[in-house]
This record gives sequence, C-alpha cells and structure tokens, in this order.
Amino acid sequence: MDSATLLKFLISLASTLYLILIHSNPAYSDDEHPTPYDVLQNYYFPVSLLPEGVIGYDLDNTTGKFTVYLNDICSFSEGLYKLKYETTVKGYISKGKLSSLEGVSVKFFHVWMNIVEILRRGNDIEFSVGVGKAEFPIEYFVKSPQCGCGLNCSRRQARKLMENP
Repeated sequence: MDSATLLKFLISLASTLYLILIHSNPAYSDDEHPTPYDVLQNYYFPVSLLPEGVIGYDLDNTTGKFTVYLNDICSFSEGLYKLKYETTVKGYISKGKLSSLEGVSVKFFHVWMNIVEILRRGNDIEFSVGVGKAEFPIEYFVKSPQCGCGLNCSRRQARKLMENP
C-alpha cells in the first residue's frame, strides 16, 4: 500500500469513527445521569413521591415531559388513602410542579381518582385529583413507600411480600 492510499484509508477510518461517536448514545456516569429520585429533588420534590424500586425513567429536559417505569403495578395504603402506581407513570415536571399526570391514582371512601397534579407549596405538598385537592406537610414524605405495605413495612411483611408477589 503506497503512502497516498494509506493516508486516504486513515482519513476514511477517522471520519467513520467520528461519525459513529457523534451519533451514538453517550455513556453516562452516575453523576451525569441522576436517578429518578435525584430528579425529583432537583425540582424541589421529596424522593418519596415515588415508591421504592423504580427501574428506569425518561426525561426531556427541554419540555419537562417524563416517563417513570416500575416492574409491576404498585399499591399500598397510608391512613385513609390507598395509592396505586401503574407500571408507567407519565407527566410533565417543572420546579415545584408535576402536571398532566397519568398512572397514579388514589382511593378515598371507595372511589378511585387519578392524581393529575402535584405542587410544592412552601413546606407542603398539594395533590390534585381535578375536582378536589389535599395538602400535606412535607415531613410526611421523608421515606419512599414500598409496594404492598407503604411506610408500615416490617421485616416480616417485606419477607412475606417477596415470597408471595
């Protein structure tokens, strides 16, 4: 191979590698690709708005459109409320506001209602189901709930849930 042919080959190889690199997905470190719980905190929400065990998410940083993925439907009771997360939760996120939510519902007095919006109002979190809303102190949201038993999980309950999914 003469030097002119070798030079053309190397330029072609370098160009191909460059195109592959600029069109491939970047490899993220944990710092560059935060967990969905980190994202909630970045938008002034407590991590416990999501149950433990989220397996992934997509977020368009420009529009705030997001999708969160869970392994299975997740439900649990907290006080008078029963909450249910579908396997896919969608909506829009901005500082202190989750809107156009899909995939999260609450049962209150035997009626299931979709939670459509969540707002951070100072030290309170406000949940809206469209026709009504409820506000709770942020200190209620320190720990993420577990599917099946919420915040009231004992080791025995957790073991039973793992044995009988």
